[in-house]
Amino acid sequence: MFLDELDYIQDETYSDCLLKIIEMLPEYWFHEAASSTGKYHPGYALGEGGLLRHSKAAMRIGFELLSDPSIGGKYTSREKDLMLMSLLVHDGLKCGNPKEKYTRFDHPILMANFIKDNQKEIGLNKEDAEFMSEVIKTHMGPWITDYDGNEVLEPPKTKYQNFVHMCDYLASRKCLLVPFDEENKISV
Repeated sequence: MFLDELDYIQDETYSDCLLKIIEMLPEYWFHEAASSTGKYHPGYALGEGGLLRHSKAAMRIGFELLSDPSIGGKYTSREKDLMLMSLLVHDGLKCGNPKEKYTRFDHPILMANFIKDNQKEIGLNKEDAEFMSEVIKTHMGPWITDYDGNEVLEPPKTKYQNFVHMCDYLASRKCLLVPFDEENKISV
């Protein structure tokens, strides 16, 4: 299911780490819709498997952008791999762990902490786990206040955080459609 996404990662060690993270994610990540209302995501991210497709689309958008030397040339191979890995799993705990009925507003923090807490089991060194955590926890961009107006999340500050937010944001735009086949593979 993730052969294409694993091919985007240049360092095989990181590919192995990404597989371990995927194996540790709750089962709902593979089945839930990215949005229960359809308000914030395009059609391909709705329904059964929508969250998985949204995550794959965000990673693919990141891969395409990083393949452009004018964009990707600003990052090392390590940084590219870690940002792409982060894009695939950024919403890995969107409904909490264990699963709750609704999206957790603090899901970026939950996933960031998950990476740090499971760093050794995943196979990441402390620096790489911290990098992933930092870009995941700010993937919501400017939307940092919860429904009660409390500032819960941090906005992106670094070029890495801004890149991950941008890819997630683009994957949530209704005007950008990513074609998927019946096996949830991007079909281009």
